[in-house]
Amino acid sequence: MAEIVALRYTPAGIPVLGFTLCHGSQQSEAGLTRKVDCEVSAVVMGPLAERTKGLSAGSTVKVSGFLARRSLKSTQLVLHINELEII
Repeated sequence: MAEIVALRYTPAGIPVLGFTLCHGSQQSEAGLTRKVDCEVSAVVMGPLAERTKGLSAGSTVKVSGFLARRSLKSTQLVLHINELEII
């Protein structure tokens, strides 16, 4: 994790934790090995946000979830995390 935004609550009282994930790996593409590095905006909501609020920048995690637009009018994607494992 590169950056963690303070825990906040939606008007409905749902906890939301936003952060930036740093990804680094080597992938195979067209028979060649390619180094992949990127940063991804992510959000975790509900009880999982409460459980992960103690994470700090530099933590290593494994996540799964889905991509969605940041808002109805935005084309920017955000990873919505459903599962998070601290490694």
